[in-house]
Amino acid sequence: MLLSRATLPAGEQAFAILFKTRCRRGTSFLAFTFIPFSRVVLYNKLMRPEKDTPRDAFDLLSWRVNVVVVVALVAVSLVAWIGTIEQANSMRGMVMGLGQIGYRNHGNMGAVEFLAMWITMMAGMMLPTIAPMVLAHHAVAHRRLASAFSTPVFVAGYLLVWSASGIAVFLAYWIFAQWDDDAAQSHWLLTLAGEMLVFAGVYQFTRWIRHCAEICRSPLAFVYMYDSRRGVHNALRAGMVHGAYCLGCCWAEMTVLVVVGLTNLLWMTMLMVVFYVEKNWRHGRAGAKVAGVGLIVLGVAVLAYPPLLVGISN
Repeated sequence: MLLSRATLPAGEQAFAILFKTRCRRGTSFLAFTFIPFSRVVLYNKLMRPEKDTPRDAFDLLSWRVNVVVVVALVAVSLVAWIGTIEQANSMRGMVMGLGQIGYRNHGNMGAVEFLAMWITMMAGMMLPTIAPMVLAHHAVAHRRLASAFSTPVFVAGYLLVWSASGIAVFLAYWIFAQWDDDAAQSHWLLTLAGEMLVFAGVYQFTRWIRHCAEICRSPLAFVYMYDSRRGVHNALRAGMVHGAYCLGCCWAEMTVLVVVGLTNLLWMTMLMVVFYVEKNWRHGRAGAKVAGVGLIVLGVAVLAYPPLLVGISN
């Protein structure tokens, strides 16, 4: 029989509400009987990718709420993109990637300035890709009468993880910013750049990215496993957990910017599209493999024909 809301533990009530909401909308996805053994068992047995997709998150709320949430995310992303474009134009003559060494002037960005730039970039590139997960969180928060700040805090937790990743990127920038123009002609720099591209492509075929991407493409399973408690601090925690999974999906591809330039607008745009496809399209796994093949081919091409690195970076 279907367990009532009153008989479920506190951590499982939120997901039961999602079940009932989807059933009232006439869909067959959540119209089944279950016994809540454990979160992991439920996820493995019931929340299969074909039964829990980003598209399902749009059925949890009214179309008006969906529009408001999506427009808010896109608006913040658009503002961040405007700031990113201004930053990129102001740094047009600076070395911001391995492929630009020897062809541009060396920069001397401090940590604070760099991290501010990085946070703006991440808001612009990543916020549109998490709309289904934000909608799933908002649906749960709305039905348990959580604070109005719960959803913005969830997004803030997500961005906090990507902001922290900027520390590692800054260290990489600080290292290659010390290299002189002679490094551009050295074999080891070209080899490093090519191997980084190949590695980013190979990572697309690993078990780790499959696991992280499956979570990112399963918003209902995610809110059940990690976002079932009320409170702003729990919303922050859930956002950070989602940020960690998203980072697990995308960090290798993001290192491509270290090669071609951290402020390379063309590559930033392409990566944003790739991230959106990998995380939100039902064939996202195939999309990730296509991107992986493309990066491997590009890396091998750079190793075989080093001038190509300059062409894709400047």
